[in-house]
Amino acid sequence: SRGESPLIKNTIKKDPTENEEEALNAIYSLLRPGEAPNIETAREALERVFFNPKRYDLGRVGRYKINQRLGVDVPKSETVLTKDDFVTIIGNLIELNEGRGFTDDIDHLGNRRVRTVGELIANQFSVGLSRMARLVKERMSINTDPEKINIDDLVNARTVSAVIQAFFGSSQLSQFMDQTNPLAEMTHKRRLSALGPGGLTRERAGFEVRDVHYSHYGRMCPIETPEGPNIGLITSLTTYSRINDLGFVETPYRQVKKGKVTNQIEWLSANEEEEVRIAQANAPLDEKGNFRNEYVLCRERGDFPLLRPEDIDYMDVAPDQLVSVAAALIPFLEHDDANRALMGSNMQRQAVPLLYTDAPLVGTGLEAKVASDSGAVITARRGGTVVHVTADEIIVDTGSALSGDQPLAKLAQFDRYRLRKYWRTNQDTAINQRPLVKIGEDVQPGDIIADGPSTDAGELALGRNVLVAFMPWYGSNFEDAIVISEKLVKDDVFTSIHIQELELHVRDTKRGMEEITREIPNVAEESLVDLDERGIVRVGARVKSGDILVGKITPKGETELSPEEKLLTAIFGEKAKDVKDSSLRVPPGMTGTIIDVKIFSRRIDDPLLEKEHGVKIGDLRSMEREEIQRIQDARDDELREILQRQTIALMLKKGTVEPVLDEGTKLSKDAIDEINFKKVDLSTFKVQNKDASERIRRVVDEADRRIQRVKEKTEEQIDKVFQPDELPPGVVQLVKVYVAEKRKISVGDKMAGRHGNKGIIARIVPEEEMPFLPDGTPVEIVLNPLGVPSRMNVGQILETHLGWAGRVLGFEAKTPVFQGATENEVGALLKLAGLKWVDEALKLNAESPTGLDDIEMMTEIAGRLPVVMAGADENGDGNGDDPVGHTHGIGQSLDAYLGIKLSKTQEKFFDKVVDFLLEAAEEICERTDQKMSELFPATQKLKGRSTIKSGLDDAVVELLEYAEIFPNGKIWLRDGRSGRRFDFPVTVGAIYMLKLSHLVDDKIHARSIGPYSLVTQQPLAGKAQFGGQRFGEMEVWALEAYGAAHTLQEILTVKSDDVQGRSKVYEAIVKGDNLPKPGIPESFNVLVKELQALGLSVTLGEEE
Repeated sequence: SRGESPLIKNTIKKDPTENEEEALNAIYSLLRPGEAPNIETAREALERVFFNPKRYDLGRVGRYKINQRLGVDVPKSETVLTKDDFVTIIGNLIELNEGRGFTDDIDHLGNRRVRTVGELIANQFSVGLSRMARLVKERMSINTDPEKINIDDLVNARTVSAVIQAFFGSSQLSQFMDQTNPLAEMTHKRRLSALGPGGLTRERAGFEVRDVHYSHYGRMCPIETPEGPNIGLITSLTTYSRINDLGFVETPYRQVKKGKVTNQIEWLSANEEEEVRIAQANAPLDEKGNFRNEYVLCRERGDFPLLRPEDIDYMDVAPDQLVSVAAALIPFLEHDDANRALMGSNMQRQAVPLLYTDAPLVGTGLEAKVASDSGAVITARRGGTVVHVTADEIIVDTGSALSGDQPLAKLAQFDRYRLRKYWRTNQDTAINQRPLVKIGEDVQPGDIIADGPSTDAGELALGRNVLVAFMPWYGSNFEDAIVISEKLVKDDVFTSIHIQELELHVRDTKRGMEEITREIPNVAEESLVDLDERGIVRVGARVKSGDILVGKITPKGETELSPEEKLLTAIFGEKAKDVKDSSLRVPPGMTGTIIDVKIFSRRIDDPLLEKEHGVKIGDLRSMEREEIQRIQDARDDELREILQRQTIALMLKKGTVEPVLDEGTKLSKDAIDEINFKKVDLSTFKVQNKDASERIRRVVDEADRRIQRVKEKTEEQIDKVFQPDELPPGVVQLVKVYVAEKRKISVGDKMAGRHGNKGIIARIVPEEEMPFLPDGTPVEIVLNPLGVPSRMNVGQILETHLGWAGRVLGFEAKTPVFQGATENEVGALLKLAGLKWVDEALKLNAESPTGLDDIEMMTEIAGRLPVVMAGADENGDGNGDDPVGHTHGIGQSLDAYLGIKLSKTQEKFFDKVVDFLLEAAEEICERTDQKMSELFPATQKLKGRSTIKSGLDDAVVELLEYAEIFPNGKIWLRDGRSGRRFDFPVTVGAIYMLKLSHLVDDKIHARSIGPYSLVTQQPLAGKAQFGGQRFGEMEVWALEAYGAAHTLQEILTVKSDDVQGRSKVYEAIVKGDNLPKPGIPESFNVLVKELQALGLSVTLGEEE
């Protein structure tokens, strides 16, 4: 039918050429100006353009895409277009023109691929190599004499290394790692970007590229992306996705065969997924893996059909398959609006590692995985017993000494783990690892033996669990502001450690060398207290802003000496040194402790480094001694084993011919223990048994070899210490000083939860003024309830409720994304927690149902108690294995209920709860002197145990309300200031709050005197430049509206850029005179000059 196409007929009609020769000539004249000299040239030109692999290369991916799109079967090795390709392409274009076939969707992930770092470097490398090839050719053409050509003259490796260095140094895709916390580091490494060389630019990217596409499912996270100009261009890989060798993103699915779900996993790329039908991960299955429902909701391309099980091909692996790691750490994500979830996942990456970590009470179960995969924690490589633990080292004895065939096998049985102590990250937070194991503890391979930053017992812990109340507090939490209790400051709950790095460069200037020294002109001796004899601050000193860290002097230019100086020079002979103080001082607003000083120098014999070298070499030598001692001990132990019941042939003292033990001595155990092998000449040591002698020889040789290796390695490291450092041009010495400071939480710091609920701390209130619970506990943080409804992040409320239950009942909840706790389950746990809380708060004598304290019982509770307490699901079907929270047989009598096989423990537990309620109710009736109190009907029902649901549930609710606590998670609070009860019950619970790395200490800034811009003579802007505050157009309007004419004139002239005026004002203030009249601001002169540059004659003069 394609041959019938009018397109083909019309083309052939229009084609003036009659045969191959004419056609080749016609094509040649299109490619090059002029006629082809002969037919062969024309044919070659065509071949070279379309069929020559040296001219272009489709690559594996290009060939794969062409085969797949055109449905041809050309071998992968064919990386140029073939004649068949051309025919098929023309056929496809004709079909499209006639309305058949399909056009490609450019945003489909089947048409977008990931270029990984390896590929990018390979591309750079080929650029570098082609440059080098050109250079080699040039040099070969210059050097004609083949005898004299040397390979070094031709090849210059710098060309290649310069390209690769430029790639890592300045490519848009080579970024400074975000190390704020382990999650930030991990997310940064899993980032996908559509920007960069060969990609899009922000300005040109439209909405379609940024939009979520159905092919992103399970490959690119629809939630985690930056707000602002990069939205949708920078995304994250999802939890289970991987990139295949062609650069396409794949995601795993379970195979479904004949309607039965198997455990076989298959990875599909977006293209392969086009043709299949996939069920959701939470589709209900029975034990055998069959779908329970007759019709199952599936995905097919961008559509969601209901299909029979036998028509389904695959099933999702897990519900968190479609989100990234950061989004999968948000509990109850399914109850949050996407915009807020986006903020939540982005803000978790900004959480500062805290001094005391605390894993979330309500997590998603992914925390431990993130902690171990990010490399923040230390995991045991092999199992064994811990034999040595200090703050910076753990040694595990694996006990897996190899058999005696291998000499010194014992040495391999110890695993050493070095811990990182207070390392500075790129974002100035601290990396600090803490051991979790004790001496003698057994560890299994993969166990976590040391915590890192932001981890708690091997789980990611970015923030802290705090007791929260959702209520307004005297207007202080208006507009997302946060009120916190002073307790959080006092107990260092949100305290973090920050390490700043300060640098000092010593340069060789035109006027002479700068110098690091303690002798600084015009500086009082007390300012130099913490400097050593070299003029460098000592480690451990406490410093505040303005303190000198490194003393440095810079020579001034040669100046004419005054008569007094001439006289001094004549008397003392030496010219008084003319230098200015250019020391490194602590910048404003910084305080802390010096934790490290590093010195770098171009000169090997730099006197500054003597002390450093001494310390480093000392450390290396002591490590060498320890290592040698370990080898010798292992050698001696092995020799003692071999010598059991042997007879001496030759055993001489070291360096003599005097025997230690005589020939023929039989060795007893005591004799062996008494031998000091250090004094024995082991090279000549023999016993009478040949095999034993041979083994001794092998052990001794192996030990000598290892000791030699240790010594060589140490010498290499000592040589490295004496290597000169590479410094930037013009810099002779470089000193880096590390200042660590503890930052407590303070007013102005930014905090956030995991649901995008962010705010600034507006007030820190004394503990005793915070609202408190009926049992007297003050809450720790007060959030504004108005932050919830319009933002639609209800996940934070569910987290608060479940957190309260966890806090009271003593468990940690894990609610994975999309398959977490339901509202019913949270409600049931709230009631349970209420009972326990009531028992403690009212100090009842009733015996609390045992098991409420017992974590093991929690499983029973989860399995049954919601049954007894929630009473929400009306269609109880009485299945024993129903998920949590479904009630069975509402309003049935106990016997009927027990007909559904309650376990013995559950029966007991049920009775205990009933008894507890009865006792509690009776006691409350007595206390309130109201025998016919409102609790009475409920108690009567309980006594009869006639109907479970109504009786038990009503009694629970009434008991809770009596204790000023509601089954919906609200509590009557009292005001800490007045002691009065608030007008309404308040939602109280535990919420996980993070302290973000937008700290007020880094933002607060003030300027008195500072640098001015050269052109406008106005102060610079920004904290980094020590700038001023801009008094802009709108601020001028404010003063105009006020009529403050003089203030306005000062601000626009002498306080800003009237150069003469500002120095005269200073003079007048010092002398106590009246202020002079302001002059002309410099910016006006700039305007005049710009107009003159346009050729306009603008002059300033008096009016005539």
